[in-house]
Parts: sequence; C-alpha cells; structure tokens
Amino acid sequence: MSDVIALRGLRVRGFHGVLPEERRDGQHFLVDAELTVDVRPAAESDDLGLTVDYGVLAGRLAEVVGGEPFDLIETLASRLADVCLEDPRVSSVRLTVHKPSAPIPLSFEDVAVTVVRP
Repeated sequence: MSDVIALRGLRVRGFHGVLPEERRDGQHFLVDAELTVDVRPAAESDDLGLTVDYGVLAGRLAEVVGGEPFDLIETLASRLADVCLEDPRVSSVRLTVHKPSAPIPLSFEDVAVTVVRP
C-alpha cells in the first residue's frame, strides 16, 4: 500500500529536555507525521469515518507534546508514533519531532529525531 496521509509542521509548546531551563521555560516543537493508510474506502464513499481524521489526530498529538515532559525527543517521537498507530487503519508511520530551539551554543537550523514504525 502506498497511500499516505501527511500532517506537517504541527507546532506545539512543550517542556521536554534534560536541562532545568527547558523544563521550566519550555519551547516549541514541530511534528511531522506520515501515515500509511489505505484511503480507497474513504475515497470511494467520500466518508470521513473511513479514514484518519487529521484534525482529531493533530489534537491527540498536541496533547502528548504539551503534556508529560520527557528528557529525550526520542521518547517523545516514539510516544507520538504510538498514538498514530492506535488507529487500526494506520499500517505504518514515519514521525519526526523537530526541536529548532535546542540549547546548542552554535548556529544551527534544526535538531530532529525521526522514528519509523510498522
């Protein structure tokens, strides 16, 4: 199956990181999710109930990012992938967490972790 539903650039404030100031002050995280889903049933019937509602998914992902803090964005990415896979229509997910304000004392554009789950 090669159908993909993608949600890119979901921006949510969270308090993840190992440094005290990250836990205290928080920062924005960006989430990209690519879900492998057979969209044919929804496309043939034009029925939202037969596919992944990306609005609902965005809300569930935002709850995790804005919720319990984790030390590592690896942990956050893994938990977010698990949320995506809770929908039985999702056969796999490629999920990236971006941490563009990571506490690195050099000029950089982005830090990201991507997990792929079947």
